[in-house]
Amino acid sequence: MAPRLAIIGGTGVYDPSMLSNLREETLTNQYGEALVRIGEYQGLEVAFMARHGKGHTVPPHLVNYRANIWALKELGVERIVATTAVGSTNQAFGPGHFVLPDQFLDFTKVRKHTFFEGGEQGVVHTDVTQPYSPEIRQVLFDCAKEVGVKVHNGGCYACFEGPRFETPAEIKMTQILGGDLVGMTNVPEVTLAREAQMGYSVISMVTNYAAGISETDLTHEEVLEVMAENGANLKQLIMLALPKIAALPYVTNGRKPEAMPG
Repeated sequence: MAPRLAIIGGTGVYDPSMLSNLREETLTNQYGEALVRIGEYQGLEVAFMARHGKGHTVPPHLVNYRANIWALKELGVERIVATTAVGSTNQAFGPGHFVLPDQFLDFTKVRKHTFFEGGEQGVVHTDVTQPYSPEIRQVLFDCAKEVGVKVHNGGCYACFEGPRFETPAEIKMTQILGGDLVGMTNVPEVTLAREAQMGYSVISMVTNYAAGISETDLTHEEVLEVMAENGANLKQLIMLALPKIAALPYVTNGRKPEAMPG
């Protein structure tokens, strides 16, 4: 039985202990290596991937997003729930809130953004009108309300290169352009999942107000503290949502999987 669901854990989400009968696999593909742990939950096989590696050893700009997404694709994964720790540029999205983004802004600079680079793979211009699965988002929204956390269905994630935090001027720019959240990892992960014909949604946990809005300097320790405080709620949300996401009809987003490079 192949895992049809995957969890990509971001900062503070490294432990797949909610799954039973865990096994670990290192998968190699044309883009590199990816470490995946596979387990079971309520009769479902679920793949778990720590985006930053064991012990948070890989910075955001060096994550091998293509190897990770392609490894999940080859495993047979159809839907992904990812987590991210984010800063907020929107006063309505306070620390501790959960946000389910529906749009993104991309300010990254050095990353490999696509599987389609010409040659044998060809050139494909992927539609990203809805980069995040609205069906999965709705399931997550309903489950978050059931858990009892403060949740927002929709928001614009502005992705910066990192690993440094943003300047107040960059945050002001983000606000002018309509960004609600700032993070360092969701692009190109979301667009690669789109290219690979996998439904994808992200749960963004607000850990702080962004630079120039926050009254204090930003620290990574602060991010980890807020994630730890809300870890139980995040785990409960994901576990509640997985069976409902598995029951959704599989949608290939208008392009046949065989069009993918192989």
